[in-house]
Amino acid sequence: MEKNKKFVFETTYMSLHIIAMIFMLCDHLWGTIVSGNDWLTCVGRICFPIFAFLVVEGYFHTSNLKKYVRRLFIFAVLSEIPFNIMMGSRIIYPIHQNVLWTFLIAIGLIHLNEKSKASGKLWKRILTGIGTVLLGYIVGIITMVDFYHAGILTVLMFYFFRQRKWWSYVGQFVGLWYINRELLGGLGYEIDVMGHTVFVLQQSFAMLALIPIWLYRGKQGYHNIVLKYVYYAFYPVHMLILGLLKFI
Repeated sequence: MEKNKKFVFETTYMSLHIIAMIFMLCDHLWGTIVSGNDWLTCVGRICFPIFAFLVVEGYFHTSNLKKYVRRLFIFAVLSEIPFNIMMGSRIIYPIHQNVLWTFLIAIGLIHLNEKSKASGKLWKRILTGIGTVLLGYIVGIITMVDFYHAGILTVLMFYFFRQRKWWSYVGQFVGLWYINRELLGGLGYEIDVMGHTVFVLQQSFAMLALIPIWLYRGKQGYHNIVLKYVYYAFYPVHMLILGLLKFI
């Protein structure tokens, strides 16, 4: 007699990618051709933490780290002009770099931590962890990559709290809250709740990203070579289209 199968709702690597791409598109639509709809950028806050989480997962699940980094580098280069057109309405926009550079820097820092972990020396792991956080903070500001130091620290946060343990979930929650509220801050909205005015930061909507992230159980989902490159190509292609539509 067959046992009843228990229904469990969970996300996969594929579904997280799709969710993140949809919310990124919402945010970029707000930033280009439908700027009056603030709800688009509010829900758009959800995309970056998911992408940051996927970068960490990609680091550990790739079969060839060099090819993974090379692929990110190639698309970072390809994405720079579309990013410049969308963000700065010009081909050269040196004061802001696309998010793939953020991820490449973070991957390098993760790799340093993994090398220190392989040494088996606790003191080395602790010093490397502290050092990479400080280095990520400084490099993120100097290079002016997307989300600056906060972006690199978000990826590192998901790396340090990667285990599926209660303390990792607490770390992710506290870390994401601190990064988005204290480091990013920004615009907010006054909302009336039962006669009391509550100020809600726009960046605080990024906390909602933890819902699909916590539903992830390590499954890849549907995957093929075409879909993999769709994930990468979506970033520069949609930015180029939106950037050009701004001039119409």
